[in-house]
Amino acid sequence: MKAQAQHVASGHRDMLLQATHSWNGMAYDHYPATAPELTMIRLTIPAHTALPWHTHPVPNAGYVLEGQLTIHDQASGRTETFHQGEAFAESVNDTHRGESGNTRTVVLLTYAGTPGTPTSVPAKGEKPEY
Repeated sequence: MKAQAQHVASGHRDMLLQATHSWNGMAYDHYPATAPELTMIRLTIPAHTALPWHTHPVPNAGYVLEGQLTIHDQASGRTETFHQGEAFAESVNDTHRGESGNTRTVVLLTYAGTPGTPTSVPAKGEKPEY
């Protein structure tokens, strides 16, 4: 016999992020006309670690599950730090990198891409982000 819910009610929604531009102010200018592919990863960065410089070819959003993440924009030198419980809109086609603090950082990343498109592309001469 199937279990049935005893009560029907709406859930509570906390809006974590809704953005038309990335954390560094760059507007998202278009979205591919092909079939979408969502990708979600949990990225763990050891304490006192900077990721390699990279770009993302598709819009994506992050949520800091643990620690803090400081994002550095290579061209402008701008930085911004996001702490546990904060969401952020990632850069698209801008070279940047993330850096952990005094403890490990765990980030949930969701990419709105298309089949066959990478989620992260290393800058010339750099290792992959993950």
